Amino acid sequence: MMTRIKRFVRPGQVLVSATVFAAMLPAVAGHAAEQVSFALDVKPILESRCVSCHQPGGDGYEASGLDLTSYQGLMAGTKHGPIVVPGDPATSNLNVLIEGRAAPELLMPHDERPLLRYQQLIIRDWVRQGARNN
Repeated sequence: MMTRIKRFVRPGQVLVSATVFAAMLPAVAGHAAEQVSFALDVKPILESRCVSCHQPGGDGYEASGLDLTSYQGLMAGTKHGPIVVPGDPATSNLNVLIEGRAAPELLMPHDERPLLRYQQLIIRDWVRQGARNN
């Protein structure tokens, strides 16, 4: 079997394969640069996982003042300050809380399964792209 492989694979073929792969990398990396929409991508996550507590009358709203029923409410932040730092998901408190980087008692959502990783990444990309109302 080894003899057969040696007979059919030429050194130039391996180099061509590596070159083709290297040429594809920017296209794969560009996939992460897709525009994330607040209305189409982020808001549905917030509505399904966060709004039940973070709306006027909800426990999360009463404790923090954070209203996640609208873009304006999200960007207004909490009674303690901003929750989103546009362009900076590393320091954005929204990302810290949903990605498990906060103290255990502060992780969101409380007493529920964490957001799925792909949901966290959608919100992270949206914040990185400037947290626009799009």
